[in-house]
Amino acid sequence: MTGPAPDPTLTAPPPDLALALELADLSDAVTRSRFRARDLRVDRKPDRTPVTDADLAVEQAVRTAWRARPRDRIAGEEGGGAITDRRTWVVDPIDGTKNFLRGVPVWATSLALVEDGRPTVGVVSAPALRRRWWAAAGHGAWAREDRGTARLHVSGVDRLEAAYLSTTSLSTWDLFHSRAAYLRLADACWEDRGFGDFLQHCLVAEGLIDIAAEPVVSPWDVAAVQVIVEEAGGRCTGLRGENVLGAGGGALSANPHLHGQAVALLNP
Repeated sequence: MTGPAPDPTLTAPPPDLALALELADLSDAVTRSRFRARDLRVDRKPDRTPVTDADLAVEQAVRTAWRARPRDRIAGEEGGGAITDRRTWVVDPIDGTKNFLRGVPVWATSLALVEDGRPTVGVVSAPALRRRWWAAAGHGAWAREDRGTARLHVSGVDRLEAAYLSTTSLSTWDLFHSRAAYLRLADACWEDRGFGDFLQHCLVAEGLIDIAAEPVVSPWDVAAVQVIVEEAGGRCTGLRGENVLGAGGGALSANPHLHGQAVALLNP
């Protein structure tokens, strides 16, 4: 990430981005109030993944606010819905629910607008980290932290042996793609870590790491980070280089020098 710079989207953001930023503020207020709450309620969904009362409250608040735009569709992790040919807002109320319920501060709300199958607006807000990332097609990618606002650019690393790689969970590679494929990529890279979920893709956009790969995602997991990575000059696709929102599988974010090299190793 480059040094702090004025952000033109702060003074006159495109209307859709302005709405997404407002909804991120609304979501942050809900999640902050429930993070590390002693009475946090946790249930299990049919796929055995956890859902907290905060997940449900955030998505309900966002869906209520979006009723002002009846012509737009909405798809969310907890409330359902699908991306259609119409403008579709996609929401992941808490990306990193396992961290949230354990009190680990690495979680975020992700909000995106998808038009004609591609995200055109994305906001990822991580209030416990005091960080927020956002982008709109043609307006660049940006991040805000305590030091100010900065425009994002992916790294210029062009060799895998110098690349920094991240994934979410090694065990999921056995279930959804191939552990051997991921280890092949990891062995080719300089270093690998498990930053996980939204954070690894945002770090690719900041140029702090070079590749983020995960074998299984849902649209609400990647819609926002896709536009952020792409507006930062990177590529965010499925593991085979296909459209990540229609891949029905994993996600691969990388700078343009390394993306094709990573695809080749993940799919020999």
